[in-house]
Amino acid sequence: MKHLSETIILGLGTLLALLAAAFAADAEFRVHAVVLVLVLGIATIVMARQVQFAATGKAPAETESTYMDGPIRIGVILTVFWGAVGFLVGVIAASQLAWPDLNIEPYLNFGRVRPLHTSAVIFAFGGTALITTSMYVVQRTTRARLWGGSLAWFVFWGYQLFIVLAATGYLLGITQSREYAEPEWYVDLWLTIVWVAYLIMFLGTLVKRKEPHIYVANWFYLSFIVTIAMLHVVNNLAVPVSFLGAKSYSVFSGVQDALTQWWYGHNAVGFFLTAGFLGMMYYFMPKQAERPVYSYRLSIIHFWALIFLYIWAGPHHLHYTALPDWAQTLGMVFSVMLWMPSWGGMINGLMTLSGAWDKMRTDPIIRMMVIAVAFYGMSTFEGPVMSIKAVNGLSHYTDWTIGHVHSGALGWVGMISFGAIYFLTPRLWGRKQLYSLRLVNWHFWLATLGIVVYAAVMWVAGITQGLMWREYDDQGFLTYSFAETVQALQPYYVMRVFGGLLYLAGGLVMAWNIYQTILGNVRNEKPLVTTATGVAAPAE
Repeated sequence: MKHLSETIILGLGTLLALLAAAFAADAEFRVHAVVLVLVLGIATIVMARQVQFAATGKAPAETESTYMDGPIRIGVILTVFWGAVGFLVGVIAASQLAWPDLNIEPYLNFGRVRPLHTSAVIFAFGGTALITTSMYVVQRTTRARLWGGSLAWFVFWGYQLFIVLAATGYLLGITQSREYAEPEWYVDLWLTIVWVAYLIMFLGTLVKRKEPHIYVANWFYLSFIVTIAMLHVVNNLAVPVSFLGAKSYSVFSGVQDALTQWWYGHNAVGFFLTAGFLGMMYYFMPKQAERPVYSYRLSIIHFWALIFLYIWAGPHHLHYTALPDWAQTLGMVFSVMLWMPSWGGMINGLMTLSGAWDKMRTDPIIRMMVIAVAFYGMSTFEGPVMSIKAVNGLSHYTDWTIGHVHSGALGWVGMISFGAIYFLTPRLWGRKQLYSLRLVNWHFWLATLGIVVYAAVMWVAGITQGLMWREYDDQGFLTYSFAETVQALQPYYVMRVFGGLLYLAGGLVMAWNIYQTILGNVRNEKPLVTTATGVAAPAE
């Protein structure tokens, strides 16, 4: 009886959520319980319609001898969807800073929209891209089907449920007020269950592999899964006020709480936004370029150096605070040392194109991957520089940090994810090619110009802020009030909205291209590079 057990579990989950809504201790928890009732109720109905009580005589579409690509196909679609949503919310948040009248109380003010934007881009877009690509890569590099049967579907849909609960929670004001870790205790608990299932599925697939060698991309994916599990559990240790209420209190306090938070926060950047996407780079870039990794030995050195050094770098977020000076210095030193393995990875990625640089002219997907690696190199140089105390004294708490984060998130994470999605779509749906390479080219230029404009104006805005905040008159008083610094930044905030709109436009172009590719349509268009004869010119 296929799908019967899943239907029963979903039905029981719906009943429990209904009881939680009925006996909730506060309104916020009740709203989340109602959201859960709706989500699980719809899932129960969908699954019940698929229950088969007898064999139909037809062979299943996927068997143990084939790869499990169902969750990956859905993942590609949702990665594109969450990307567009995250970029749109980012434009809204930027507009609220440029024109404060756009803040709509209470649910759509900047304080609630901003974490919605960061989580939509990092966890919804980035996280879905990582889970989707890791499921694809681990199967192809081990020549084994995903372990656990329906466990992959549980991981995928369980993570999407986490995204829905987190996003609705932000708008309702349900938050721990912890950077990149805003969801409350019960959402964190659910994510822990999903993440452990993800780890078991990934490890199980590696254990039953038919290929004796474990390809380096899987090393990076596995380090991302294991470390994020550890970071998430420790940083979110909390005591709930009520098991039927939304509020909880952290087990840490004071400077210990701050150190734990930034041990988590910086390593979320290091292992979620770096290690996981390096796994993506090490698989999809060689595949698209049709060249082997430049140096496999360098990739292993890159891996071990990166994971050893990154875990110590968090205290550089707490310069000039109550954190002991030795801990601040430790974070700074390890941050500066991180420059070396990071650039080793960048060089390895770029040198993989040795002998294939001509593809840059004719293949916008390769172009997108190259610009991603370039932004990775730039961000991993800028980060260590900003961790130096003298520099941090100017940059900290300013928009320079915002520009740095976005050059990494949109320049590196976004671009490498776009390249992977463009690679996966025709292969997963059995299409010979994408709907349009010229639209990929349009996406490349819109996204590149968008992030360059964004990062540049934020650098200028941040340095302006830092200099104005530290300006004193001859009597030792501050020269500028805080309101004057905000007024001086308004033109840069308007330019940031423009950069965000360009990036959003690129995401919408991608969504249309992927949609048409899935339908099997091919746009009638000329090659990107032509000669007088109309044929793509060879490299000289």
